[in-house]
Amino acid sequence: MTKIATYLGYFCAALLAVQVSVVLWGVFTRYAIGDQAGWTEELARYLLIWISLLGSAYAVANRSHIAISLLPDSLEGTRKRNLDRVIDLLILIFAVGVLVIGGAYFVWLAFSLGQRAPTLDIPIGIVYLAVPLAGLLISFFQLKDIIYGRP
Repeated sequence: MTKIATYLGYFCAALLAVQVSVVLWGVFTRYAIGDQAGWTEELARYLLIWISLLGSAYAVANRSHIAISLLPDSLEGTRKRNLDRVIDLLILIFAVGVLVIGGAYFVWLAFSLGQRAPTLDIPIGIVYLAVPLAGLLISFFQLKDIIYGRP
């Protein structure tokens, strides 16, 4: 595992800790005070987006993402390595095409339209930045595996 993946795991854990705190604060304000802090639900939702996308990049780095292993498990040697490279290449194409390029367009569109989060009043493009960032990280980890082989 690379240092980038290690730091990414720590960052996801920190985001999760913040999310748990925000949700607990929302529950506390709802039941103890009688009026929920409005920003907690929105922030928890946005943190979930970041945790999910960056967590998927972390899963790719650790080779712990969901996979159907019936065919790869039945192959050995060169055939297995070739199939692994094809799978890595397909993941790379998806990450670049959909996450990086499509996500960057979506971020640009959100910023250019001036969309803002209703409660937090932050640019919604900041929330969407998780998509191309996760795509870049997934692309990096896949390129590493294609060039240097899988661990």
